[in-house]
Amino acid sequence: MLRVFETSWLPFELVMTMVVRCSAFGGALLAIALSAACSSQPAERTVDAPAGLADEADIHSFARPAEARVTHVALDLNADMQAHELRGTATLTLQRRPGATELVLDTRDLDIEKVADSGGTALEHTLGDNDPIKGRPLTIKLSGRDGPIAITYKTRPTAAALQWLAPEQTAGKQQPYLFSQGEAILTRTWIPTQDSPGVRQTYSAKITVPAPLRAVMSAEHVSEPAAASSGERTFEFRMTNPVPPYLIALAIGDIADKAIGARTAIYTEPSGLDRAASEFVDLERMVEAAERLAGPYRWGRYDLLVLPPSFPFGGMENPRLTFATPTVIAGDRSLVSLVAHELAHSWSGNLVTNATWSDFWLNEGITTYLEARIMEEVYGKERADMLRVLGRRDLDAEIGRLGGPASKDTILHIDLAGRDPDDGSTDIPYEKGSLFLQTIEGAVGRERFDPFLRSYFDRHAFQSITSAVFLDDVRKNLVAGDAELEKRLLLDDWTYKPGVPPNFAIVISPALNRIEAQAKAFAGGANAKSLGASGWSTQEWQHFLESLPEKLTSAQLQDLDRIYRLTDSGNSEILFLWLRIAIRNTYTPALPALERFLTSMGRRKFLRPLYEDLMKQNWGQVEARRIYAKARPTYHTVSTSTLDQIVK
Repeated sequence: MLRVFETSWLPFELVMTMVVRCSAFGGALLAIALSAACSSQPAERTVDAPAGLADEADIHSFARPAEARVTHVALDLNADMQAHELRGTATLTLQRRPGATELVLDTRDLDIEKVADSGGTALEHTLGDNDPIKGRPLTIKLSGRDGPIAITYKTRPTAAALQWLAPEQTAGKQQPYLFSQGEAILTRTWIPTQDSPGVRQTYSAKITVPAPLRAVMSAEHVSEPAAASSGERTFEFRMTNPVPPYLIALAIGDIADKAIGARTAIYTEPSGLDRAASEFVDLERMVEAAERLAGPYRWGRYDLLVLPPSFPFGGMENPRLTFATPTVIAGDRSLVSLVAHELAHSWSGNLVTNATWSDFWLNEGITTYLEARIMEEVYGKERADMLRVLGRRDLDAEIGRLGGPASKDTILHIDLAGRDPDDGSTDIPYEKGSLFLQTIEGAVGRERFDPFLRSYFDRHAFQSITSAVFLDDVRKNLVAGDAELEKRLLLDDWTYKPGVPPNFAIVISPALNRIEAQAKAFAGGANAKSLGASGWSTQEWQHFLESLPEKLTSAQLQDLDRIYRLTDSGNSEILFLWLRIAIRNTYTPALPALERFLTSMGRRKFLRPLYEDLMKQNWGQVEARRIYAKARPTYHTVSTSTLDQIVK
């Protein structure tokens, strides 16, 4: 996932008790199909309950997988685009401990209508008390009959994972749209399952939608729907690799696709298809570059779905079908590092997953490191070094925002007790995690580090692991008893202590150094035309704008805007930074563009800082509340859950 936002600490002793080592489940698991299940059940790949992981280790799940563990989910759902409901069944295949009497699932705001065993006999079940973060546990009394459990249910219009868009909120303006966002613990709002990243599951699905809409999922598309004589179309999918539940994803709408390569394609609304395909023309090259670094791509296809602008993230790494924001389509391919990031998640996050949300940095830090390596392979070292320098700048700014280097919120292995795991997603797991990997690479050299990283993905493929397991792997397979290297790496300091340890890797970008000199010259009185910035890359503009002083004169802002038309920029990253400067300096010519930006997209990375900046200004508080009242209905709940606390 490309960025959202907060953090803290878990004692080392507790971490060591939470070591996860997943292994392939010995023997094939027979899936017994119910009538509600998909007609084509895949051969299931399952994993044992992680050794040493206590039932309560995932504090964000009610599940007790050591007793009864979900290994496969078969969905049969009908999408009511008018009522904003998904209705149907989820049929769960289980791995049970002998004598297990209960199955405990995670749910939130689901209406459970019936629970039955493989013979169709109703099973006793109860919904527990509501927890404001986790929702309600669904506890099912197991019968003596083996086989899957079928749950008949429907979602609510307010399901936090689902955003239902009216036709006017789409590019085509003719058809409604639905998309899901499961990370971190929102899958339980549309699927009753064990919603923990440590409980990997295969899945299959039948999704029935009104014609002429199309359903797509983060899975293999099994069959084309029959003719829509009934006014409905049914799409079938299957995912035969075990994934954490947050990676089960669905979108429904007027969706077209265009091939980029033999295993890559772009999906989006028809009106934006050609532009999106042109922007991501290097998709196949990126997959090939990633394979050279991390090993074979194990998910079959790598396709990209460009969603309507209300999508709250830059991208979401759903297997086989990354979900992406249209704000990365700049027209010059300057923002495609987002795709490199989501692609890298195919190894770090999807193939090897954080076992709990305290280990989120294992997903995002390793992925951010790989992102720069992929960009270096495809676009060259200069561009990759720009990304690394900008990442370090973001890290330093985030440490300051969180209270300084002594803040527990700057620890990689975060303490999320009593908090929504989504609150723990700051720049720390991304950028400190990446810098940690850069530091290890610098200490041992790429000739040693690259084979280690590739073999790490092989050793833990389709497993969920903790920080302790990662460090143990580094010590066994990279440090290998070298006491001097162990001392230099400061592995525990990076993982369990606040701030940035003193052995951090230093990255230099001569190109950005030149830009920084230009920013100083402009701040000192040079005119905008003398900058010669017309040919700057997005990264150069980002560094320039972030290097300017907090306060600028109206004349300086007008000069920059007149020469480079920043208020009219079609590049979301550049416009975002320019609007922050405009707010700080009350540059009124940019305020109409600010309102258009805040009301035309829902990407939280942009929304949070802009609303925060507005709320710091007396005049801005009035504007923030006015704009937010208009825009809030168009934002996803992931964004509003953050913004509601800012715009009070």
